[in-house]
Amino acid sequence: MDYTNIEERMKKTINVYEGSLSEIRAGRANPAILNKITVDYYGTPTPINQMAGISVPEARLIVIQPWDMSVLKEIERAILASDIGITPNNDGKVIRLNFPELNEERRKELVKDIRKMSEEAKVAVRAVRRDGIDEFKKMQKDSSITEDELKQAEDKIQKLTDKYVEEIDKMTESKEKEIMTV
Repeated sequence: MDYTNIEERMKKTINVYEGSLSEIRAGRANPAILNKITVDYYGTPTPINQMAGISVPEARLIVIQPWDMSVLKEIERAILASDIGITPNNDGKVIRLNFPELNEERRKELVKDIRKMSEEAKVAVRAVRRDGIDEFKKMQKDSSITEDELKQAEDKIQKLTDKYVEEIDKMTESKEKEIMTV
């Protein structure tokens, strides 16, 4: 019996959740926050990291240095139009993004958001479990597997589900710690 499809789908859910966590700014500068921002570069939407050097010289500062200085204003506009909530400082050569210190209320809000995202990821993993079990039940109904094999499949799928839900919990706990101790 093949569980690779089920496991791959669960891994994809974990990867999406991990990506979402990396975009949450925890008072520290993280270049991943710029991943979804694209700039209109000669009519083509281009990610900032493909048109500029991005560095983190300090814990709460990102410096964006475009390779083509003519797009400096476009990058600034794209950052302002995005929903990252940081105003760029343009000095004519580079753009600086200063991340403000998080206050206690904002930290608690972020933790609440992370828990909600965590729950959504767990629901997605459980949906994969349900689909997998339904697939095996259909196979048993069509007499291509026995009832014992169905039971084994359900146990195996449940173990995979438990493993990935536990991984989500660990990732959530780690991110919460990072936010609360910045």
